Amino acid sequence: MLREFATGVALLGRGIVVVFRSPRLLLLGALPALLAFVVLATGYTFLLVFLGDEVELVTPFADGWSAGWRTTAHVVAGVALTGAGLVVAALLFTTLALTIGDPCYEAISRHTERQCGGLPDEVEVAWWRSAGRTVRDALRMLLASAVTGVLLFAAGFLPAVGQTVVPVLGALVGGWFLALELTGVPYERRGLRLAERRRLLRRYRPRALGFGVAVFVLFLVPFGALIGTPAAVAGATLLARHTLGDPATVRRPAPVPH
Repeated sequence: MLREFATGVALLGRGIVVVFRSPRLLLLGALPALLAFVVLATGYTFLLVFLGDEVELVTPFADGWSAGWRTTAHVVAGVALTGAGLVVAALLFTTLALTIGDPCYEAISRHTERQCGGLPDEVEVAWWRSAGRTVRDALRMLLASAVTGVLLFAAGFLPAVGQTVVPVLGALVGGWFLALELTGVPYERRGLRLAERRRLLRRYRPRALGFGVAVFVLFLVPFGALIGTPAAVAGATLLARHTLGDPATVRRPAPVPH
């Protein structure tokens, strides 16, 4: 299981290699990611600026407590809100970036497919139909992630567990949803819907989690999402190919003759 998890982490590294071999694709994928980053960074800044008011809003039960316990409840709520906001922001970022830059990430995924030998049985889907499916699937995943975020937020109030186990669970949950969403690009090219994507990734859950958690952590690094998004799309394409039994080894570019 640990080896599979590590293999999933390595897929992100292989995705980074793919996009860095083609700087044009790296720049192409970074532009929509930059726009999504600016939008969500602004929203997260507002969350932090008004954190005190938000903490008061979600902890009315502590108003009658002694000063020490009330302060403790406020600190725990602040940590939980900040962490839950990061999880939601990471998932929203992926949805927003993929929606804005659909043609860009489609090009990166196709380039990765060609590096691995191509896709002979590609399913042609009209762009408007594909876009509609993408939006519906993204909304379903966001709803599921929002429910999970609320549960993690509530668990954040548990002594010790809320500050140790819950952040790890948040990374695992966020990583799973990121893997599920990012593989939508190559799976959609094969005519596979959200339910089929879940079924395939569950067969390789440790590998999918390793990839998703690595992407999640990279997205938390300042500006890491700008380079990470195109690399994550390339890595997700390799992950999808593996789950379907397609060759997932990136060919080395042929040497330039002198």
